[in-house]
Amino acid sequence: QGRLKESGGGLVQSGDSLRLSCAASTETFETYAMGWLRQSPGKEREVVASISVSGDSRWYDDSVKGRFFISRDNAKDVVELQMNSVKAEDTAVYFCAADLLGDNSWVYWGQGTQVTVSS
Repeated sequence: QGRLKESGGGLVQSGDSLRLSCAASTETFETYAMGWLRQSPGKEREVVASISVSGDSRWYDDSVKGRFFISRDNAKDVVELQMNSVKAEDTAVYFCAADLLGDNSWVYWGQGTQVTVSS
């Protein structure tokens, strides 16, 4: 429905930083928790980070904790993923998604943005 659109993916080097951005429509963004998920070839899609509606609560997968940081700006209808000290294993397609109940009910998805980390 064109509610979510990611940007910021690209080719980076190991140890570099990258920022992914997700623009959402007003009708959905301020109602849902938001998250970033990723998928690499041959692997299941996994949740990388999520953030509550207000932005007060955040969750990170152990593989990215301390390196990645999720944030949201409800006034701008934007959620971002700051990726620091990236590793080759971070290479994947990253998706922005809206969580209806804050329980991994991913009801809206973006098209995904490719992140490739060269080692």
